[in-house]
Amino acid sequence: MQQTAKLRMTTQRQVILDELKQLKTHPTAGELCQIVRRRLPRISLGTVYRNLDILSRTGVIQKLDVAGLEMRFDGDTSNHYHLRCLGCGKVADVELEPIAGLEATCQKQSDFRVLGHRLEFMGLCPSCQESR
Repeated sequence: MQQTAKLRMTTQRQVILDELKQLKTHPTAGELCQIVRRRLPRISLGTVYRNLDILSRTGVIQKLDVAGLEMRFDGDTSNHYHLRCLGCGKVADVELEPIAGLEATCQKQSDFRVLGHRLEFMGLCPSCQESR
């Protein structure tokens, strides 16, 4: 559900989007800000946050939000699943086909109109497994 045609793409917003789309690491706003500063040295963390919020609200990117953990962002808006490390918070894509019929089944069993779903697996990344 991208709405980029209606979204005004400022230079800063475009650079943030370009850098995020190149990453597979699902960075925090702070991590992305450091990367963007290579191209825009004077950009502030507040500007990065505001633009990430606009990009996520318009469906151009995904905001990966879990209570108690720092938000991460994903430039891939396709239907895919994530794996989150409970130790360090790292997020990775899971190479797994989306589960067919999951939304329809959920809708049949509830009075909700299901518009989509997100599935996240939790575990420990290799680094956190070693440190325990």
